[in-house]
Amino acid sequence: MMLSRASKYAILSTLYLAEHSSEERKISVKEIAEKIDVPNPFLAKLFQQLVRGKIISSTKGPNGGFYLSKDNSVKTVCDIIENIDGLNRLNDCFLGLHECDGNNPCPVHFIVEPFKKNILGKFRDKTIVEFAKEISETGRVLTLKDISPKIPK
Repeated sequence: MMLSRASKYAILSTLYLAEHSSEERKISVKEIAEKIDVPNPFLAKLFQQLVRGKIISSTKGPNGGFYLSKDNSVKTVCDIIENIDGLNRLNDCFLGLHECDGNNPCPVHFIVEPFKKNILGKFRDKTIVEFAKEISETGRVLTLKDISPKIPK
C-alpha cells in the first residue's frame, strides 16, 4: 500500500486545517504550504480537488480561506485518499505487481495483507477531526521542517 505524494500532502494539510482552522478562522493555502513545507502551487491544486470532493470548504474574499465545516469534520483519512488517488491505490500490491490477491499472491502478500487491513480500518474508523485531536494531545508534528537532524557526537 503506497500513497502518492499528493495523498500524503492532502492528508497533512487537511489535518493541519482540522487543528488550526474554524468557520471563523479560515487559513490560506500559502500559510499551510509554509507551515507543513509543501509547494504552494501543488497544494492549491490539491485544495481545489478536496473542495470539489467536499473534504474541505473554502470561501473567497478578504476573510476567505480554507476550513473544515461540520459536514467536512466527519470525513475520514480514507475519504481523502479516495478523493486524491482512488481506493484502488490502497489495494495495490505492496511489490507493485499487477496481479496480486489471495488466489494469486506476490511473495509478501500474506505478510503485508494483515497490516494493510489494520491501517485501512484505522483510516476508516477515525474522522479527520479525531486524528487532529490525537495529534494535538500527543504533541506529534505535521511537518519535518523544523526538526533538525541529531548529529552524533
